[in-house]
Amino acid sequence: MRRILLLTSLLLFTAGCGSVQSSQGEATDAARKAARKAGEQLYGQRPRTAREVGLAASRIDGVKVLRVTGTSTHEGNGVDVVVRTSGSAYNGWFDVEEIIVRRCFTLRVSPESRWREEPDDADCPDGPAPTFAPPPEPPRLPGEELRAKLPRVPPGGRVNEAEVRRALAALDLDPAIRTEVTAEGGRVGVLLSVEGNHFDPQDCLLARVGPGATEVWVPPRIQRMPGEGGCTVANALDPVPPPH
Repeated sequence: MRRILLLTSLLLFTAGCGSVQSSQGEATDAARKAARKAGEQLYGQRPRTAREVGLAASRIDGVKVLRVTGTSTHEGNGVDVVVRTSGSAYNGWFDVEEIIVRRCFTLRVSPESRWREEPDDADCPDGPAPTFAPPPEPPRLPGEELRAKLPRVPPGGRVNEAEVRRALAALDLDPAIRTEVTAEGGRVGVLLSVEGNHFDPQDCLLARVGPGATEVWVPPRIQRMPGEGGCTVANALDPVPPPH
């Protein structure tokens, strides 16, 4: 009888340990799944600096960024981000204790990265986690101010390019705003723009001063996409028809 009780206790203990180990595995799988989802959010072909990737990763819920290596996504092997995630599972044998694990994984962000790529296991690095300040907001393009400053030329009159340039100088524009002025066919075109990321629509402002009309406008979003030519002084002089 004593042997039967001992064997029963041993079986119960072994089953309990197996349940704990199984719960540990489930919790680890949950942590890995969280890291994989983070990789999905970072996935993309747009060129980004290591700081931009680190900032994006730091904004994902449940993810702690511990290390970022590389220069940019399109240089060398891309950008590696070591993240720490957590996962949890319940001990199914006793059904009283939630097991929580924290694991570290490496996410690679580069043009060669695959969608839903499985993250690599990583040792959690020591030391303070990096911080990522958001980039400064681009300066506002002064549409109303530009409209108020540009000269009005009566019908049949002649546009003075120097006067247009003086009007731009009087705006005291932020140095980050690029200006371009071109005279053609008795009209003067003006472009005000800020540097884009070559992926999202560029921020720009167009103006045209001609006899009888001074116009200031922002091109449609689709024309401000990279390669569309909407943010050019040529589009100010001869606007492309808006998309329907």
